[in-house]
Amino acid sequence: MDDEEIITDGLTEILNDLGIPDLEIYKAYSGSEALEWLDNTRIDIVLSDIRMPEIGGLELMDIIRRNWPRCRIIFLTGYNDFESIYKAIQVWGVRYLLKTEGNAKVIAEVRDVIRELEGERKTDHLLQQAREQRNTLETLAQGDYFRHVLFGTGDGMSSARTEDFRKLNILLDPQKPILVVLGSLIRTKILPSFAERQEAALAVKFLGDSYLREKTRCVGLIDRYGDLLWLIQPEDDCSPVESFEAYERVVRFLEGTLEHIQEVCFESLQLESAFTVCGTIVEWETLPDAYDRIRQLQYNRAGDGANMIMTVQIEENHSTGQMKERVRSEKFEQLAGHLEGGRRDAFMELLQELYKPIINERLAEGAQAMEFYYSLALVLLSYVNRRQLNEQVPTAGLMRFDAHFSWQEGFEYLSRTAELLFSLRRNVESNRAAEAMEAVCSYIEMHIDEELSLVRLAKFVHFNPSYLSRLFKQEKGLNVSEYIEVVRIKKAKELLATEEMKIQEIGNRVGYDSPQSFTRFFKKATGMSPQEYRDSARGTP
Repeated sequence: MDDEEIITDGLTEILNDLGIPDLEIYKAYSGSEALEWLDNTRIDIVLSDIRMPEIGGLELMDIIRRNWPRCRIIFLTGYNDFESIYKAIQVWGVRYLLKTEGNAKVIAEVRDVIRELEGERKTDHLLQQAREQRNTLETLAQGDYFRHVLFGTGDGMSSARTEDFRKLNILLDPQKPILVVLGSLIRTKILPSFAERQEAALAVKFLGDSYLREKTRCVGLIDRYGDLLWLIQPEDDCSPVESFEAYERVVRFLEGTLEHIQEVCFESLQLESAFTVCGTIVEWETLPDAYDRIRQLQYNRAGDGANMIMTVQIEENHSTGQMKERVRSEKFEQLAGHLEGGRRDAFMELLQELYKPIINERLAEGAQAMEFYYSLALVLLSYVNRRQLNEQVPTAGLMRFDAHFSWQEGFEYLSRTAELLFSLRRNVESNRAAEAMEAVCSYIEMHIDEELSLVRLAKFVHFNPSYLSRLFKQEKGLNVSEYIEVVRIKKAKELLATEEMKIQEIGNRVGYDSPQSFTRFFKKATGMSPQEYRDSARGTP
C-alpha cells in the first residue's frame, strides 16, 4: 500500500509474478482504502509506506493490531522516518525496509514473513497446551453446563445464570448477548476410535480458544453430537451505541481467524473442518432455538463443507414450533429416565405435559402427533426389550399408530402400557424383596446359635445395613433385632420342652454364652425363668 500509484502497482506486479501458492494480493492507494480491506478481509501481511495522506503508518498499525493481532507489517521508509520506525519496531510482528534497498530485498522480506507464518501454523505448542488442559475439571464442568443450557432445560432466570457463571468461572457476561460459532470436523474416519476423535475435537477446541481469546471473550465446548461450539462476546465493555459495531467487528475477526484455525487443523492434525458463524446477535434466552437453527443451516450447506466458513443470519422468531420439537425430543429422554428409575408419578406428569400441546394445537391427525406417538412407543419398547418383558407385555401394537381409531385412543393405549410396566416393576421389586427377606429369615434360623449382627446379615444379601433394616421392617413388620429375639425365644422354648440339655447348653444353642444373660433375656420375654418354663411345659410340679 502506497499513495504513489506507480510504487503500489509495481510491487503488486512483482509479488504476483513470484507464483507463491495461495498468495492473494490486495492493493490500496490510501489509508481509507486500506481500512476498507482490513475491515472486511483477513490480511496476514501488510506492506505499507509509513507516511501517507489521511492516515499515518503508526495509526494504521494500531488499527491492524486491534482487528488482526497476528498480522505481520512491513513498513517502507525513507532516511528521515527513523523516529516513527523506532516506535513501530517495538511492536511484535513489525519490520521495516528502506525504499532504497530495492525490489529484491522486498521479495526476500516477504518470503521470510511467509515462512514465519507457515512455521507458526506448524508449531505444536498450542496442541501441547490442549493436551495439558483437556482433562481439567473446569473445562468439563463448563461443557456439561452449556450442554444443559442447549437442551432448553436450564434455568432461564438472569440471576441464576449469573450465579452459575460465577461458580463455573465462565468469563462471559451473563447479561449481554453472544455470537455463536458452530464447527464440524470433516472426514474423521482416519480416527477410528472414540478416544481419538474426542482428543482431536478437544485439540481443535483449545486451538480455537487460543486464537479467539486474543480479541474476544469466548467459551468453547463439544456439543452432544461431537461438534465444536463457541459462545463469543467482544472483549471490551462498550456502550449500547457502540455495542452493535463491536459485535460486527467480532464477526469480521471470526471470519478471518477461523481460516487460521482451519490451516492449523489441517497441518497439525490432518483434519479438515467447517465453521458456521452466526452473524445475528443472540440473547441467552433464545440460545437453544438459535443453536438448532444454526445446526440446520450448516446441515444445508453446499458441498461437503471441507474448509468452509459460512456466515449466516437467523430471524429472531424463526420457528417457535421448531423450538417445541427440540424441547420435546429432550423430554422423551427424561421420560426414559423416569421409566428406568421406576418414578411412575414423574413419568405420568411429564407425559401429560407433552400431550397437552398436541391436543391444544389440534395436531391429532398431523405428522407431529405421529412423531409423538412413535417417540413414546420407542421409549416403552426399548424398556420392554432391555428388561425381557416381551411375554408379560404385548408389544405387537406399539408400533402401529394407524391401528388406533383416534389419536386419543392411541395415547390411552400407550398410557396403559406404561402403567403396566410400572405395575410389573413394582410386583417384581416386591417379589424380590420378599424373597430376599425370606432368605434372611432362613439364615437367622440356621445360625441362631451365632452372633447375628445387622452388618453380617447385610453382607449375606449384598445390601447395605440401613437398607436391609428398612426393607426388613417393611416386609416383616419387625426390626431385624426383634425378629432374632422371636426366633431365639421360639427355639429356646422348643429345646426346653423337648430336650434334656442343661439350661446353659440351651442358652448356647440360641446364641447366649452366659447363662445369666440367657436367663435375663428369657424372663424378660416370657415372664418366667427358663427352668420355670421347662417345668410348666412338662407338667412338673
